[in-house]
Amino acid sequence: MSDILSINDLELNGAKVFIRCDFNVPMDEFLNITDDRRIRSAIPTIRYCLDNGCSVVLASHLGRPKNGYEEKFSLQGVAKRLSRLLDREVIFAEDVIGNDAKTKAAALKPGEILMIENLRFEKGETKNDEALAKELSGFGEFYINDAFGVCHRAHASVEAITKFYDEKHKAAGFLLQKEINFAQNLIKHPSRPFVAVVGGSKVSGKLQALHNLLPRVDKLIIGGGMAFTFLKSLGENIGNSLLEEELIEDARQIL
Repeated sequence: MSDILSINDLELNGAKVFIRCDFNVPMDEFLNITDDRRIRSAIPTIRYCLDNGCSVVLASHLGRPKNGYEEKFSLQGVAKRLSRLLDREVIFAEDVIGNDAKTKAAALKPGEILMIENLRFEKGETKNDEALAKELSGFGEFYINDAFGVCHRAHASVEAITKFYDEKHKAAGFLLQKEINFAQNLIKHPSRPFVAVVGGSKVSGKLQALHNLLPRVDKLIIGGGMAFTFLKSLGENIGNSLLEEELIEDARQIL
């Protein structure tokens, strides 16, 4: 972690802080959160900012909305759960960079928390749009990335936004530090045999990680939806299962 600035290294005193979290939590058919571990995991970073007299603006994605606002992907339920966990109010904005978010952010006082709506309701988020990133940077004097699960994505709130903060005003949160340290130690000092299990729906989001793992692991196990692309590369019949046809050759080379 020596090359990654920690939140501990920042002079946060009383500042407004924008934290990119990963609140992509599972929900049931009634939109009830079924596992809040990702929300709980963000609390140490949030509390640290509050303890330093900061006002905090939280941002995250949830699911994969396709055409702007979709009720089932709203973060309102996440804000309510976080409020209960912290035992304090979490103000909720009904948009991302619209009037509601900007008005509430401008009125935010030290010790208060605002959560803006699902970042992916803005098309520019997944396109790494710099105009959106600039708008998001207006929510905080400091930028904290505490979302390990999306660090590999070139999204506006993850990559483009960092262009609007100098080195003294951006850092990793406690959760991100923990995950990176764990991954680094695992790769540098693995127990043998070293077996990596990689899953998820798409090969495309993990292709580089797979190539990086290959020379280090003794065994590589592919699971989840992405396994079908590998099975197809072996000539197996996968029916109508999820397939990234353009990556069949890449999958074959990995095997």
